[in-house]
Amino acid sequence: MIFLSVQSRGALFTLCIFLICVVIVHISKLALIGWNSYRKKEPKKQKSEKQETPEPVYYIVEKKKKTAPQYKKPKKFKFQK
Repeated sequence: MIFLSVQSRGALFTLCIFLICVVIVHISKLALIGWNSYRKKEPKKQKSEKQETPEPVYYIVEKKKKTAPQYKKPKKFKFQK
């Protein structure tokens, strides 16, 4: 009885190893995402009595005046024939 030829067994083994590796990589990535989200949760903070918000600070910004560009006379080029 021949179940599979040697080449078929090798191809099947390679396919199985590939699928196992893909599953392991995806499981490890999902575990890492879950672990990071678990660690980032902040504990609930107790609200103190009335918190005062600071008044906004406004700055006066003066716009710079742009001067009109001054161009020089264009240079003349003489080409040799």
